Amino acid sequence: MQAGTLCDGCRLSMMSDYRIEKDSLGEVHVPSDALYGAQTQRAIDNFAIGDVAMPRRFIQALGMIKKSAAQANHALSILSEEKAKAIDEAADQVVAGDLDEHFPVSIYQTGSGTSSNMNANEVIAYVANRILEKGSSGDQRIHPNDDVNMSQSSNDVIPTAMHLSAALAIREELVPAMEALRDELERKANEFDDVVKSGRTHLMDATPVRMGQEFSGYASQISHALDRLKWAQSELSELALGGTATGTGINCPVGFAEKAIASINELTGLSFTEAENHFEAQAAKDGIVMVSGILNTLAVSLLKIANDIRHLSSGPTSGLAEIRLPAVQPGSSIMPGKVNPVMSEALMMVSARVMGHHTTITVAGQHGNFQLNVMMPVMAHALLESIGLLADGCETFRKKCLEGIEADRERCRELLELNPAIATALNSVLGYDQASEVAKKAAKEKKSIRTVIEEMGLLDGHDLDAVLNVENMTRPGIPDA
Repeated sequence: MQAGTLCDGCRLSMMSDYRIEKDSLGEVHVPSDALYGAQTQRAIDNFAIGDVAMPRRFIQALGMIKKSAAQANHALSILSEEKAKAIDEAADQVVAGDLDEHFPVSIYQTGSGTSSNMNANEVIAYVANRILEKGSSGDQRIHPNDDVNMSQSSNDVIPTAMHLSAALAIREELVPAMEALRDELERKANEFDDVVKSGRTHLMDATPVRMGQEFSGYASQISHALDRLKWAQSELSELALGGTATGTGINCPVGFAEKAIASINELTGLSFTEAENHFEAQAAKDGIVMVSGILNTLAVSLLKIANDIRHLSSGPTSGLAEIRLPAVQPGSSIMPGKVNPVMSEALMMVSARVMGHHTTITVAGQHGNFQLNVMMPVMAHALLESIGLLADGCETFRKKCLEGIEADRERCRELLELNPAIATALNSVLGYDQASEVAKKAAKEKKSIRTVIEEMGLLDGHDLDAVLNVENMTRPGIPDA
């Protein structure tokens, strides 16, 4: 079972094959093969809501935090070398994903994420104790709270994991996918730069553009989105670690956060710092909301691009049909030969989902009551799913659609020839009123602007060719006879 999915069997605390675990509330029946303990099992029983557990990226981040915390605590001489090494080794297994099946707690849990923090503490303690039993110090029992959670609280660990997991996902998944998408859009812009076609505003014919210009606009949208993601990384760079329960740092020794964050930076190659203000870092989630807003803006961009490409390919006989999309699958179970813009539709649904997640994060971000936000797990899940969906959406759309797009040059010329908006070029020669008369006549009689001008005897020869040079209309300047 992968992280992010709950198994029904994990929800049954009373099993024929179980062991007895204890916590401050008493005894709990835990499956005998589970690596977690009583508090995780209580969370499984209490929060039987939905079928979504915390994402793999988030669990990876928890492992990194626990590993770094153990190293910092040992450096501060408050955790023995043997315990630190065992926790370190166990945390590595969490980071690698080897223990994901033992992280079954629902995202709909305690709003602080305490259940997920204790899940990590218990799993790491269990595995670390096994490691110690194989060595010479089997008598040194590692406690999930006293040792694995030393110098920490759920209230600073979970915000730290949110920032860490999101930063990793953006760097390793989303940015590469967006860069490849931008590069392919730029390549298409160059490939199509000689294709002059009708522009469209309000879905109506407008002055000519080059298809390359159209695609360059899409590339620029993605380029700007990449710039915004740099802001996102800066918003995520502050970590709450060191604030413990309420931001005061109680039970956290001086120097812990600095050492632990330095270890996180070494593990990730990123540049995190301790939160400038721990009360803000734990009570507010404004940085997460902003990052989600940037992802929401990207979703808006992708929805526009996908929709444009869907419309440009519409047809083949009753639509625009200015571009041809690669046929990736049959489009209908009843209409033979039909091919649909399915990759655009998939990307549009990704965009809709991300927009929905932004609403979730916006609402959850408002619930930082006094010293703690109490809707963090669902925020973490929504943010990470948005990042993953956008990365997959960009990559799939590029490979399955964008790379194979072809321009139908003949169709573009055909539509442009009948475009009455070409009359705009006549303004400087004939004036707006007479140019308007030409455009209306051309549209009514379904004739080209050139034909109408010739019939009306307004221009001819060299003057007409100069004014109606459609490629010149795609560049700045005043058409001049």
